[in-house]
Amino acid sequence: MKLNNIFKYSLLTSLALLLAACLGKKSDDSAEFRKMEGLVWNTSYHVTYQSERPLDDSIISVLDRVGKNLSVFDSSSLVSKVNAQDSTPVNTDFIRVYIMSVKINKASDGAFDPTLSPAIDAWGFGKGHKVTADTARIDSIMQFIGISKTRLSHDALVKDDIRIRFNFSAIAKGYGCDAVAEMLRDNGVENFLVEIGGEIMARGKSPSGDKWRISVDRPILSADREIHESQSVIAFTDMGVATSGNYRNFHYENGEVFGHTISATTGRPARTDILSATVLAKTAMEADGLATAYMAMGSEKAIRLNKSMKLPAMFVLADSTVWMSPQFEKLIAE
Repeated sequence: MKLNNIFKYSLLTSLALLLAACLGKKSDDSAEFRKMEGLVWNTSYHVTYQSERPLDDSIISVLDRVGKNLSVFDSSSLVSKVNAQDSTPVNTDFIRVYIMSVKINKASDGAFDPTLSPAIDAWGFGKGHKVTADTARIDSIMQFIGISKTRLSHDALVKDDIRIRFNFSAIAKGYGCDAVAEMLRDNGVENFLVEIGGEIMARGKSPSGDKWRISVDRPILSADREIHESQSVIAFTDMGVATSGNYRNFHYENGEVFGHTISATTGRPARTDILSATVLAKTAMEADGLATAYMAMGSEKAIRLNKSMKLPAMFVLADSTVWMSPQFEKLIAE
């Protein structure tokens, strides 16, 4: 494995939780912090919340609901039904994610597009994770890719071409964090952190009584293994956080490395100088989608867009430099 070949494509960093104090420690309130963790959507989740009563069953119920609506790996899910028809009644979960996807698609000039599902499958990042015969037909596949070719009409999702298929993998984990957070708040919980596959939504205080702290990992490239060290530790609250990249989701084919961030313009793996993009936003869903968009756009366009949005963001670049927005710098913990 040559280092320059790896740098040729985008690589994934991870978000590691760094709780400020041991769970169970009391904050200003009398209730203890509880912890729940498990596996969902082929990844792990961790929820830390302060409550006088356990809400684990409700957390599982929310995750199951979101999965049944948005998981492309569930053939009976709502999104799978949308993918199989030209017009399908949709619910609140789908509508919320669809509307945010349209917003990010427009802001990024199409860099973020959840209808890339056929191209994702063709490059081997869908079901089975194997390059298919469709890889050679990317140009023809691109004819039925584009969220602008779809619309909401009276709570139904309408597609101009029945072959258009959605894959919300780049935004669903963030939405899952938001959905769990919404349930916790409905149950009177004000202090919590929800993490699904590295995407995070946090509110209120950590167990120490301070803001929540997380460590944003920076992968150090090696010819035969991946090494991680902390790039930054940030302290924040009342925001969602997401990191996007390709480091843990790429494969080799005919001696080349293919990353999972697909260009909505070419239908091929995006060639970008951003190894990882970390973004904070009002919701984890928005942070999740923007992080993916930034990865696909490359640093020049991504920095320009982020300056207009004024969001905390950090990009680790292929030349080993790091760009941080002023808003992100203010969050770095001393």
